[in-house]
Amino acid sequence: MASTEARTDTRTRDEAPVLPAEPGTPQDPEVEREFTVKARSQRQQIIRRFLHDKVGMTGLVVFLLMLAFGFLGPLFHGVDYATQDKTHQSVPPGTAGYLLGSDEIGRDLLAGIMQGVQRSMFIVLLFVLIALPLGLLVGALAGYFGNLTDNLLMRVVDLILTVPLLVVLIVVASNFPGLRTPLGVGIILGLFGWMDLSRIMRSQFLSLREKEYVEAAHALGASNKRIIFKHLIPNALGSLIVWTTIAAATAIILEASLTYLGFGVNGAGQTSLGRLVSDGVQAAQTRPWLFYFPGITLLIIVLSINLIGDGVRDAFDPSNRRVRA
Repeated sequence: MASTEARTDTRTRDEAPVLPAEPGTPQDPEVEREFTVKARSQRQQIIRRFLHDKVGMTGLVVFLLMLAFGFLGPLFHGVDYATQDKTHQSVPPGTAGYLLGSDEIGRDLLAGIMQGVQRSMFIVLLFVLIALPLGLLVGALAGYFGNLTDNLLMRVVDLILTVPLLVVLIVVASNFPGLRTPLGVGIILGLFGWMDLSRIMRSQFLSLREKEYVEAAHALGASNKRIIFKHLIPNALGSLIVWTTIAAATAIILEASLTYLGFGVNGAGQTSLGRLVSDGVQAAQTRPWLFYFPGITLLIIVLSINLIGDGVRDAFDPSNRRVRA
């Protein structure tokens, strides 16, 4: 009997109820370090994917180097492109004081390329600042409201797109000669370069407006403005960033094309990479450095922007498995 009671007492002590841990009680740090996985937000995952994307990071590094070359280089070079040296006209690269040579009136080509990078980046910035809001607004209204609004806006876009963009730009530039400056070319490109973005945003909003969180926002009484700016646009941010990179590269090429045809930057004292390439074409046989150095610079910038766009697209793509988040 005593033995039975001893076994019962031992079992009772062994099976004593375990009190639940109070909230905030620290756990064993070793167990937490071994089994706890730190959660990452969607933004952190996107940034991590991009930072681990070799193609995108290569493009970003090259692009930043080109920006440093264009904006910081003049501080070290110390030569103004407008300065003309009659004793050093059309000198080849490597001449003392002229690393990349000079043009027919004695201007330093290296200084010209640096200034051309500045003006081309200004044109791209102005283009994006104008085209991005226009395309986003038209696409958002068409995709979100649909019906008559969609039909009206998209038919206007289709009508404009029936004419090649370069032809439209040439017609506008030819009728407004005062716009043949970096500022004017950037405005022209921005006013007529948003149509493709509007179609992309329309397709995005047609899909996003059917999501459950949009229906929940409607049920809670959220206004259309709040739904568009607080829910739909943030979820279409990936497409916006990818379009921006592609459109920036396209703007540089369009500016160079306009200038080559005589409808771009051609004002006195004005230059851009497209202007330098256009002026160098005529001397490509006798003074090839005037054509190839600006052309290679333009090519590197466009290529780096395209590589950045590829990296951003892969970072925003949830189905991408090449880079672990």
